Amino acid sequence: MKKDAPGHKLAERVYEQIKRDIFEFRLLPGDRFTESEVATRMGVSRTPVRQALFKLEKEGHIQVSSRNGWHVPQLDFEFLENLYDVRVILELAAVKRLCEVEPMPDLSALKQVWLVPADQRVSDMHKIAELDERFHEDLVAAAGNPEIARIHHDVTERIRIIRRLDFTQPERIATTYQEHGQILRQILRRKWSSCELLLRSHIESSKAEVRKITIHKLHASRSAALTR
Repeated sequence: MKKDAPGHKLAERVYEQIKRDIFEFRLLPGDRFTESEVATRMGVSRTPVRQALFKLEKEGHIQVSSRNGWHVPQLDFEFLENLYDVRVILELAAVKRLCEVEPMPDLSALKQVWLVPADQRVSDMHKIAELDERFHEDLVAAAGNPEIARIHHDVTERIRIIRRLDFTQPERIATTYQEHGQILRQILRRKWSSCELLLRSHIESSKAEVRKITIHKLHASRSAALTR
């Protein structure tokens, strides 16, 4: 088996770091930077930086602003809300299949995370954001259609920064546990009509949070991230 070249691994490291900087609010919409700045900060040459930036540009996370210059694009809230609508369609289709398929897929891993006593719940914002994504992706994957799972994963990648802002408030974490638990219990009981109402309401609530997000809130989130 052919091993990855060192340059490829460096490019992947740079790619993952910049993407984390965006999703964890160290880089905000409108922030600008150059290849040289990234290379200096990460202690690598400009070649892997350039490879990483082109990949991030292709995925829509950054844009070219000038020669050697890049910036994080402003949030397109209409586009993000449209992605939430796509997410509703995909997840409802997947959960409907879960309620109907025989035998029921193994959802024990999700039960171990979401159907736990309150004193065993995760409180860390970043961890709960990851678990939230995994809950929805695992439900879609369990339905058994890899193309739906692939499209759903792409949508998840595009709305991640917004979803993570949803967990900056402690009450949203508690609500997520409650709603995920309700959805999971109804799936296990094969109560499709209840699942449809609960899942649609759950995603629509998250979508509503998108409308409340302002640049001020993004800056406040970055300040909180930098002081941790």
